Amino acid sequence: MGQAIAASAVEAGVTLCATLDTGDVVADHIAACDVIIDFSSHKATQGLLELAIVHKKPIVIGTTGHSAEEKNHLLSLAQQVPCVWAGNFSIGVNLLFALTRRVSAILGSDYDIEVVEMHHRLKKDAPSGTAARLLEIIMEERKLSAAALRHGREGITGERTPTEIGIHALRGGDVVGDHTVMFATMGERLELTHKASDRGIFARGSLRAAQWLVGRKAGLYDMQDVLGLK
Repeated sequence: MGQAIAASAVEAGVTLCATLDTGDVVADHIAACDVIIDFSSHKATQGLLELAIVHKKPIVIGTTGHSAEEKNHLLSLAQQVPCVWAGNFSIGVNLLFALTRRVSAILGSDYDIEVVEMHHRLKKDAPSGTAARLLEIIMEERKLSAAALRHGREGITGERTPTEIGIHALRGGDVVGDHTVMFATMGERLELTHKASDRGIFARGSLRAAQWLVGRKAGLYDMQDVLGLK
């Protein structure tokens, strides 16, 4: 992702102050930049947020893999500066989020919902940040808790309950990212699918978010805000 952002920066009209990995000393570079973009390790997010707060810098966070407890703490920190936090910066995926919310609100519990995601064999976390956000949206609209989630199925599981949401993570090859939300009922099935074939879409979205964030007041934003979908 770092390489993709660097490659897309010129096209987006963005000047890179510095490109760093999580092992670099970043404080001096952060002091000199306008916006921080983080696609590193979940272990680095808190340190970067703390530096952003000290230097009063906006920050775009696309890193995934945080535990629920870690993320809740980080989200409270992120509100102290202008921050766009998203599991996926693709324009198409964020339209998928909006459509999933709309369809989940319209279709009743007689429509079973399953979420399927596939990524390359080297991806370290599951489900993906994008799939996790899709599940959050569905749970919000159906007023369900995380107890409704079923991560894969094995053995004799009994009949599917009306309130469960299936989530399935596939890994293999060099797949950049595929996500499908399936709404199935007796006699018909509706599927919302997004397939990414180039990491450049995430880079361009994060750069768009960084440009949008400059001059905003402190607070937590997402790509729905950036794209005016709220």
